[in-house]
Amino acid sequence: MSLVNNLPAHILLVHFVIVLVPLTALALVVGAIWPTAAQRMGIVLPVLALVTLASVPLTTQAGEWLEHHVDSDALVRRHTELGDGLLPWAGGLFVVAVLVWWAVRRSTTSGTSPSTRRIAAPVRIAAVVLSLVVSAGAVVDVYRIGDSGARAAWHDGFSKTATGGDKDAD
Repeated sequence: MSLVNNLPAHILLVHFVIVLVPLTALALVVGAIWPTAAQRMGIVLPVLALVTLASVPLTTQAGEWLEHHVDSDALVRRHTELGDGLLPWAGGLFVVAVLVWWAVRRSTTSGTSPSTRRIAAPVRIAAVVLSLVVSAGAVVDVYRIGDSGARAAWHDGFSKTATGGDKDAD
């Protein structure tokens, strides 16, 4: 996919990534910290993470097409390099989301014997730590990529003073 309605697909698809990565990260952290929330989310948590994961290579591929259709400079190259690093974070969100979903599902079907609780505590702590690390990494990476993309697109594309276009009526 390279064009959508005669616009580069990347500038449209990137909005899905900008929304889905933080949303998935938030849902994952809430589900890991609060198992009742993960239980209520059910299969939605790993499905959301899968959709997020799928959106990243689609957006990256559309970005690579766009890269070949704009003037190359250091800002574009930096954005491209950063963009290539998001897929592992999105993959991590998906893997940890599946693990949290599986652990919560398993705990609701296996009962609550004392031996299960002893095993569940270390697993739950690991899930919380993993979800915090992966979520923070993914969100920070999306921010860095978006900031570099905005700089590449707008570094010389506007005037710091008004040009006399639309004026507010008094």
